[in-house]
Amino acid sequence: MKEFKIKGQDIKPLLEWEGPSGAIATDKIMVEGNKIGYMYREEPNKNYPDSGWRFFQGEESDEYISNIKNSGIYDLNTICNYDPDIIPLLKSPYGIAYYRDKMGTFRGEKLK
Repeated sequence: MKEFKIKGQDIKPLLEWEGPSGAIATDKIMVEGNKIGYMYREEPNKNYPDSGWRFFQGEESDEYISNIKNSGIYDLNTICNYDPDIIPLLKSPYGIAYYRDKMGTFRGEKLK
């Protein structure tokens, strides 16, 4: 069982969100407590309460990402508690990605 960096009882309501709020995040964020370094939004899976958002620390290897044990599905508000810097970006359209530059600022780009 995973031991999360922020305990469930310490999660605060930070996000006002309408619609499905499920998102995928890696353990580098949720367990290790690293900031989000890369995030993107794709068309949601309509079979699930999926927002389309995917969150990464940014240095995960392909091997790490391909192992489903290293990621989980979480509520967007929970992920915002780990890194509130993402809140202003969450209403971005599908097909957008953001990466954190060396100064810690998120920069956007269209998904290829």
